Amino acid sequence: MSSLGRMLGVLDLFDDTHLTRTADDISAALDVSLPTGCRYVRMLLEAGLLQRVEDSHYALGPRIILLDHYIRKADPVLREGIPVMRELVTATGFDCVTSGLFGMQVLDTHREMGGAPPALAYGRGRPRPLFLGGAPKVLLATFAPAQLRKVFDARHDELVRCGLPAEWSAFRRHYAAIRKAGHYVSIGELEPQLAAVAAPILKADGGAWGAISLVFDTSRLSIVDLDKMVHLITEGASRIGGRLA
Repeated sequence: MSSLGRMLGVLDLFDDTHLTRTADDISAALDVSLPTGCRYVRMLLEAGLLQRVEDSHYALGPRIILLDHYIRKADPVLREGIPVMRELVTATGFDCVTSGLFGMQVLDTHREMGGAPPALAYGRGRPRPLFLGGAPKVLLATFAPAQLRKVFDARHDELVRCGLPAEWSAFRRHYAAIRKAGHYVSIGELEPQLAAVAAPILKADGGAWGAISLVFDTSRLSIVDLDKMVHLITEGASRIGGRLA
């Protein structure tokens, strides 16, 4: 890996369990000398990508907030999708969330809140499990068989822990059924108190721009018309996909 690649790799060392790092931590994690690690830290500080917080600890820097602002403005799914999301919130009173697949990470990219927004453990920027919940299900369902087989092989132990079929043929049928249905209803999969109805925002080639979901408390299931919810979310996803095309 180039020196630039190793320096940028510093940013990947931060997560929910490592919100701050020392120069010693960074050097050890990258397997570079302390002077080299300190040089990386200094350059990232100057770029605003790191900031010093306390006791020689460093955290991600304010430049990332600015970059996120530009990411939001440039995101075509948000540009075309937010008006539709607001319509869905008005029609249902429930939260509406867009999600995307970036590499093998599922990230929520935007949330329009309904009348009684539930507390969500996941939000913009926090990676979600790949095999739990409505949005990941409909995103993986758009994969071609060869793509899906790579996921099956690479993440087999994880998918089995999430309750998915351990055999390839059954795993493929599971996602083929979701693809055919065009939606997925998740009840308590990701968070036990939450349900979601999700649909993919499809590209012309059958892939997905992302996914859109209506999220609500499972206590509302007895009074929710799921068929109507499915119609609203699939129609909304179709409209967004049409605008993007």
